[in-house]
Amino acid sequence: MKVLKFGGTSVGSVSSIQTLLEILKEENSNESKPVVVLSAMSGITNLLISMAEGAAQGEEFTAQLAELEKRHFDVVKALLDIQNQNPAYTRLKIHFNQLEELLQGVLTLRELTAKTRDQIVSFGERCSTLMISKIAAQHFPEALFVDASELIKTDSSFGQAKVNLELTDLLVQSFCSENSDKLLFVTGFIAGNDAGQITTLGRGGSDYTAAILGSALNAEEIQIWTDVNGMMTADPRMVKKAFPLEELSYTEAMELSYFGAKVIYPPTMIPAFLKRIPIVIKNTFEPAFPGTVIRHDCKSSSLPIKGISSINNISILSLEGSGMVGRSGFSGRLFSLLAREQINIILITQSSSEHSITFAVQPQDVQKAKQLIEAEFELELLANKLEPLVVEANQAILAIVGENMKQTPGVSGKLFHALGRNGINVRAIAQGSSEYNISVIISSYDLAKALNAVHDAFFIELTKTLHAFCLGTGNIGKTLFNQLNAHKEYLEKNNGIQVKIAGISNTRKMLFNSDGLSLDSWEQELADSMHGADLAGFVEKMKEMNLPNCVFIDNTASPKPISFYEDVFKANISVVTCNKIGNSASFEQYKTFRDTARKHGVDFFYETNVGAGLPIIRTLKDLMSSGDRVKRIEAILSGTISFIFNYFKGDANFYDVVKEAQDKGYTEPDPRDDLSGRDFMRKMLILARDAGYEMEEADVQIDNILPQPCLEAKTVEDFYAALKSEDAFFADLKKQAEKEKKVLRYIGKLEDGKASITLQMVDESHPFYMLSGSDNIISFTTDRYKDRPLVVKGPGAGAEVTAAGVFADLINVGAN
Repeated sequence: MKVLKFGGTSVGSVSSIQTLLEILKEENSNESKPVVVLSAMSGITNLLISMAEGAAQGEEFTAQLAELEKRHFDVVKALLDIQNQNPAYTRLKIHFNQLEELLQGVLTLRELTAKTRDQIVSFGERCSTLMISKIAAQHFPEALFVDASELIKTDSSFGQAKVNLELTDLLVQSFCSENSDKLLFVTGFIAGNDAGQITTLGRGGSDYTAAILGSALNAEEIQIWTDVNGMMTADPRMVKKAFPLEELSYTEAMELSYFGAKVIYPPTMIPAFLKRIPIVIKNTFEPAFPGTVIRHDCKSSSLPIKGISSINNISILSLEGSGMVGRSGFSGRLFSLLAREQINIILITQSSSEHSITFAVQPQDVQKAKQLIEAEFELELLANKLEPLVVEANQAILAIVGENMKQTPGVSGKLFHALGRNGINVRAIAQGSSEYNISVIISSYDLAKALNAVHDAFFIELTKTLHAFCLGTGNIGKTLFNQLNAHKEYLEKNNGIQVKIAGISNTRKMLFNSDGLSLDSWEQELADSMHGADLAGFVEKMKEMNLPNCVFIDNTASPKPISFYEDVFKANISVVTCNKIGNSASFEQYKTFRDTARKHGVDFFYETNVGAGLPIIRTLKDLMSSGDRVKRIEAILSGTISFIFNYFKGDANFYDVVKEAQDKGYTEPDPRDDLSGRDFMRKMLILARDAGYEMEEADVQIDNILPQPCLEAKTVEDFYAALKSEDAFFADLKKQAEKEKKVLRYIGKLEDGKASITLQMVDESHPFYMLSGSDNIISFTTDRYKDRPLVVKGPGAGAEVTAAGVFADLINVGAN
């Protein structure tokens, strides 16, 4: 025999009740009939409480009562044959009249006792169970309505009654034996005391009813039918990647449910736990899904944890002082006081020095707890042996749960790394001696972010989601989006990473979507956006969205975003940039960026600052971090100038080659940033700094290759006009090189703490002679590579390779 409990959403509409009946038809075809336990229709219990509390405040309840009646009558009208409707209407109307009399009494007296409140809220289950038993009788003539208050006996603790299990077992067994041929529809949540008065079983009471009946009848299984596919790895409302668990042990389910998993509640499992009756969580709206089985003999799992649970909106109270140290019975005195006043303690943590105790309670208990503690410890407070009680509101508990935790090293490290990397401050920590649970208290504001970050960290079979916010939609930005879109499946399959573009901005518009913008239609969406570009607003919105694993991508060549980098790091957001200006400004700023990123545990990647997509920065850092010492660096780091001098031969003139380079996207928006050597200087400066030298811009000696009129031109158009007029100057350089059988190369050098960039004519014996296209080349001479330098060579300009470098940096963020 099975016990089937259907929750509020399962009985909340015509369609869900029809599904319920189909489930019963399948179960009732077995040899033994199931016992069916029903909750109130979804929303009805809250409506009843609202009416009761409103009446106690003198508020009218007629409209709400009419709404309650209509919901039940609409179901009767839709699902009962016409000839059977009037008996159902009559029985329901009797209940509604009784409810109205109770509410009128509350309204008259302006008083709502716990006893009256229980009687009022009981009408939710009584009405829904009566209604559904009448509907079911059309398909199951043996259907019988059962008021659980006649079978489940409790004390008179209204609102949270304690069950007399021995008496209840006898009553249930006797009644079910007498009605073994009936299909019983039992009211959940409600019970009765010895005086025959209605009591309620508290939070999760309908589940508890099912467990009590299942235990009394030695059921083979207790099924909890709800609106989700079982116990989830996390709250699916906040973690979209949460998935249902196949099975859990009783201990794991108890831990998860205690810390906020609302699918099932801890008291529900106790009767089943004692008799080792499996509990199955099923979805009424997807009945074919197997759901989650909670059982004693779980098979072993490879997962270090089974789930992440949470309780939002709690308050924590902290008591500290020298008067606590070494005082026997202090904790007992404190918690006995709170227990006597029915204040539930959710979590406790105490420092090993016994100097402080922190505990969490529900917000509604804070003021009462504060008054009790201040009264109890008045003398200690007056003598300054205790500090004033500290109360912190708007907190949340996040708990990771699993039996494998005690066998798996590094679980706590993984938890705190995920939280720390996302800038989530942990206010308190608690871990049980069983090691089934590690709980942390954090700000409620950070709860969704924390849940997603921790979920990504532990469930490695899922993809890790990066939320990227991108500045710049020029050639590099567009190409990056195309690359991300083209490699989406590859990234998920091979790297376990999913990149969501959560924000985009150019100089005109900005656009946000926490679920990720479409990389197929982002251009049109951005053009249609009503949000004008605002750099400060973009950064603030990114911080306000508070998403996990965030990356700020700067694909501009503008100095404006640089001023926000430090603020971004402080928000625990990584930065990926191809913008050289930040790293090549003052050394103080360069150092500040690194120190701030390191302090906040985030990444600062800028591979494309030096060689577009070439692994130059990474190679240098690997050399440095492995203990090697750089003696000399020689490089051609301007793909633009490399392209220009490689094609400036034969009949070509300098003006045409420069124009072609800009048309191909190789130059900066103003080609003088390349040809003046300024862009090259920035790259050499960044290399020098990464090599350990505290250099400023003025320390890099630059051999200028442009005549003065070209440098002094006011606009890019004026520059090109000046360049054309200086054609003879460049033609002379070309002729001289050709005469000597050499080629022109613009070479940077770092040696002995000195950096320079010079225009040289090199012959075929030089390693930089055989460059082609827009290639960059760099040679590292180090203690290890002193006889044959380490050389990196490849394309150093163009949107494709630069975007690929940004892409690679982004993936490296995801790997951390």
